[in-house]
Amino acid sequence: MLKSDFYYDLPQELIAQTPLEPRDSSRLMKIDRKSGRITHDRFYNICDYLEKGDLLVLNDSKVFPARLFGVKPDTGAAVQFLLLSQKSNDCWEVMVKPGKRLKIGARVDFSGILSAEIIDNAEGGNRIARFSYDGNSIFEVLDKIGQMPLPPYITEKLENKDRYNTIYCHEIGSAAAPTAGLHFTERVFSAMKEKGVDTAFVTLHVGLGTFRPVKEDNVLDHKMHSEHYAIPDITAQKIKECKQRGGKIIAVGTTACRTLESAATLHGEIIPCSHDTDIFIYPGYEFKAIDGLITNFHLPESTLIMLVSAFLGREETLAAYKTAIEKKYRFFSFGDSMAIL
Repeated sequence: MLKSDFYYDLPQELIAQTPLEPRDSSRLMKIDRKSGRITHDRFYNICDYLEKGDLLVLNDSKVFPARLFGVKPDTGAAVQFLLLSQKSNDCWEVMVKPGKRLKIGARVDFSGILSAEIIDNAEGGNRIARFSYDGNSIFEVLDKIGQMPLPPYITEKLENKDRYNTIYCHEIGSAAAPTAGLHFTERVFSAMKEKGVDTAFVTLHVGLGTFRPVKEDNVLDHKMHSEHYAIPDITAQKIKECKQRGGKIIAVGTTACRTLESAATLHGEIIPCSHDTDIFIYPGYEFKAIDGLITNFHLPESTLIMLVSAFLGREETLAAYKTAIEKKYRFFSFGDSMAIL
């Protein structure tokens, strides 16, 4: 299986640079997984394609303003940090630019209210930094001076930080948004509740590995990044009850999908648990947990389009993407939505 098997040509102008208002006004491509029939709609009508008794599982992880711009006090040289993962209260793995200037022991100042010392090296040229600040929490400081870590294909400035988070986000820890959930509004949730469609939440903290390109020509040689997930008691119980009543388990996003499939693979069923996962889902994978998937349109040759191809079929996925391009759908993080049901 080759990386090039998942390539498609995307016109640059279809990469969404800003989010739509309101959130649920984005376009929706609904695909019948059995027949392949495609319906074009708007996301605010998503409930029309769901059935009473279905369960939507959403990722409640919250993106924090993890990008920092600072200077080295001794030289005045500009430095950029991207906080990746919290190792302890005040120690983080960070991506740094330029890395050559930041040896162990180097110090960086951020806006006079946050400082960092490099205490170790990490994999891939990253660093371990210990932060010092005034206040109760580093997240309070980041809210004041940090910027959202938008993916590299978004070049426009985000005016409202909240638009790179879902309205139901709760657990702080992601360096990138679980973007399939950005379309949901209170209007959509109200319609689902009225119809008898239930919701449940998992947490998977999205790392920047989600944007890491597949470099190997042979897909099977790609090393998947690891991310932490948690499934609470109430979600495991709701999934069990949904299956008992014959409802569909619908993952909102590839992160919710990977969480459920990781747990089902590890335990044989969905139980309350908390683990790290590096599950790589590509065509040939046998799904154990989900019956439907709501997702955005993903980058060519990415692990995300491979996951969608595993669920829908590679040829069917590429045909759907071809249709989306012809119909001028908006792509990637702030783009339109696809529902495979």
